[in-house]
Amino acid sequence: MGLPFIGETLTFLWYFKILRRPDDFIKSKKQKYGEGVGLYRSHIFGYPSIITCLPESNKFVLQSASDFHIRWPAPELFGLTSLVNVEGKKHTRLKSYVVNAINHPKALRRVAQIVQPRIVSSLRSWANKGKINGLLESKKMTFENICMMFASMEPGPLLDEIDKCFAGLVPGFRAYPLDFPGTAFHHARRCRWRLNAVFREELEKKKQQKESSPGEIGDLMDGLMQIKDEGGKQLTDDEVVDNIVSFVIAGYSSTSYALMWALYHLSNSPEVLRKLREENTAISKEEKDGFITMDDISQLKYTAKVVEETIRMANVAPTLFRVANRDIEYGGYTIPKGWQVVIWLRHIHTDPKNYDHPLSFIPERWDKPAKPGTFQVFGGGHRICAGNMLVRVQLTILLHHLSLGYKWGLTNPGAKIKYLPHPCPEDEAALSFSTL
Repeated sequence: MGLPFIGETLTFLWYFKILRRPDDFIKSKKQKYGEGVGLYRSHIFGYPSIITCLPESNKFVLQSASDFHIRWPAPELFGLTSLVNVEGKKHTRLKSYVVNAINHPKALRRVAQIVQPRIVSSLRSWANKGKINGLLESKKMTFENICMMFASMEPGPLLDEIDKCFAGLVPGFRAYPLDFPGTAFHHARRCRWRLNAVFREELEKKKQQKESSPGEIGDLMDGLMQIKDEGGKQLTDDEVVDNIVSFVIAGYSSTSYALMWALYHLSNSPEVLRKLREENTAISKEEKDGFITMDDISQLKYTAKVVEETIRMANVAPTLFRVANRDIEYGGYTIPKGWQVVIWLRHIHTDPKNYDHPLSFIPERWDKPAKPGTFQVFGGGHRICAGNMLVRVQLTILLHHLSLGYKWGLTNPGAKIKYLPHPCPEDEAALSFSTL
């Protein structure tokens, strides 16, 4: 259980931040206590906890909706009424709408049309610069696309301000909840207050537009304003704002890091890039106006393997959090009521028992499906990420245009990797970038 109050949080930071060997945190527990059923007792991130880290135990927690409720280290930063925090019928209603709005085949066709022009123009601008910060440029491109898809917001001074707020908000999710000036959590809360104000103003503008054009649904915010429950009750303004902010966070952070890691791994994998170019060149001969369609994307079999391997290696969300609603028996052990359960997703994807050479970038491993329960990058159960296809489509489109027209390389290939708040090279993937 570690030290009083602090628990094993310092041990976690030691492995993730100082040693930069994040997988050794779980390995050390295995070596000391054995693997058992994949459960370990701890006190971490401020709470007495059970850590679960095997495919079977993770699946048990993720799929036991009635036995566990969700907990984020700082739920108010996501929004207390957002999809990631609500339970029961509210969650079901919101999840159903969001899945249809961004993951339905018709919606994905629209996504491909919306994001592609900005991806193409971004790549051209990268080539004009010659040298780029891979993470920064991926964030900028992703953020503009997400804000257009979700709230019809065009690039400009307001979007730049919102971007700065999100940049300050995201580090607060994994920060220790110390709320005083100078801490990441305090700064994140201030950023969240500002985002609430900005999106509430946008909501008021949309309400005025709806008075002149009722019934039209142009983006995700429009749809959230109009969905109703069984009794005909619509979402409140707070619920609409909470959900838009949380959707932008989810779509912006995870996608931008995945794009950055695609650039990183492909710069070190010339044979993978050769195969990628070969497949996408064949598809490009059938394109109209230089843009790829969802029908084209379905034919890119090797590209899909690169996408899956990139997402696995990125490990953007290393953990998920739940709380036991009662004393729960599993594998001969008791998960106590009220204890936090930390679902350690990262270990699933870096365990040699699940993947041969797990820290190597090998798209060919996806020639066959992963072992059952060993691919949990999007979570699982009824809370599996609603945008799991959204990130895949954006990543495929980027890889298509990258492989056809550009060459790039790491300017500092020996840069160390930092793992908090998300895995990333220290230089944020500094690249030389040019046209072929």
